[in-house]
Amino acid sequence: MTEQRVNQYKQLGLTIAYYRKLKGITQQALAEAVNLSRTHISNLEAPNMPTSISLEKLFDIAEVLNVPVKNFFDFRD
Repeated sequence: MTEQRVNQYKQLGLTIAYYRKLKGITQQALAEAVNLSRTHISNLEAPNMPTSISLEKLFDIAEVLNVPVKNFFDFRD
């Protein structure tokens, strides 16, 4: 995996964590809402653990957080 791709996974996870916290939702609550384990959500949000996710689950997370999925990819340089 390239350094650029690792950085994109990191930014995606941090963005998911940002919106989750903004909505006051715990990792456990988000995990249950999208039918993932809390560990998987934690790994997604961890900056040092590039973890993949299906588009279906990413759309589910966006729906639960009431955030347009495109916002997850508005990476800041």
